[in-house]
Amino acid sequence: MRALFWLLDTAISLYVWALIIAAVLSLLLAFNILDGRNRLVWTISDFFYRVTEPVLRPIRRFLPDLGGVDLSPLVLILLLQALRILLGEIYVGMLTSGFG
Repeated sequence: MRALFWLLDTAISLYVWALIIAAVLSLLLAFNILDGRNRLVWTISDFFYRVTEPVLRPIRRFLPDLGGVDLSPLVLILLLQALRILLGEIYVGMLTSGFG
């Protein structure tokens, strides 16, 4: 059971890092610091877009339009951190009740 909680916690952590990298990469492309026509840059950018966009799109529908500022990665990171805390509490509760 411990391995399952570790796997879920690690997957959530990796997804949070993917969100951060995607946001930074998006900013670097928007300000022309990175060249989007470069094949390597495009491939990496496309990968992170495909990994993060399906989860961010529904959040964007509920957030108000802030004129070019996208807060959906921040909202998702906060939700994922809350999920990590909840999983930790469930795991500790299972250990103290004898299910671990």
